[in-house]
Amino acid sequence: MGTLLDLILPDRCGGCGALGERWCAECAAELGRDPVRVRPRADPGVPCWALGPYAGVGKRAVLAAKEQNRRDLAAPLGLALAHALARLRAPDRPLLLVPAPTRSAAARRRGGDPVARSAAVAARWLIDCRSVPLLRMGRGVRDSVGLTTHERSHNVRGKIMTVADPDRWVAIGAKAQVVLIDDVLTTGATVCESTRVLSRIGIVPRAVVVTCAA
Repeated sequence: MGTLLDLILPDRCGGCGALGERWCAECAAELGRDPVRVRPRADPGVPCWALGPYAGVGKRAVLAAKEQNRRDLAAPLGLALAHALARLRAPDRPLLLVPAPTRSAAARRRGGDPVARSAAVAARWLIDCRSVPLLRMGRGVRDSVGLTTHERSHNVRGKIMTVADPDRWVAIGAKAQVVLIDDVLTTGATVCESTRVLSRIGIVPRAVVVTCAA
């Protein structure tokens, strides 16, 4: 039966499209390089790091996870994030990963939140690390494709909020290195607003780590 399914729906690598496996060694090596420092146009006030540019392997993997329902890619993308976080984290400090929020309509269409899934995988690979979806997107946020930096900032301003009862995480966040996780960093509008909202309740992000930077 497995052979028959492979003939009908053969596995394709989520990074390069090669037949035979869902994530090939070449793509794993491409995303497994040292993270690079990026500086978005909207500065969140904390260092921003990316696994790579919004092109090639990273772009194809992100789009496959978001638009083709490739939930299986949460595993390799999460592992790549874990490698980057292991290089960047402060020694002897716990990590608290906070996935950037997504629109509810987009999450329903995608069968969940790919960013939250990848962050959860990354946390499982790292010692003394948790991933907590502390943020949610309110109503009225448009798809940001095609919007300018100013329009993107206005689009999310006041529309990102914390989940109910975040208080129990404040004490943990005060001792941990808090890192915002996202898939694509374009202008920085979402991470700016996310940083502002978290800081307001006493959970201060120390860095942003994304899969791709445009």
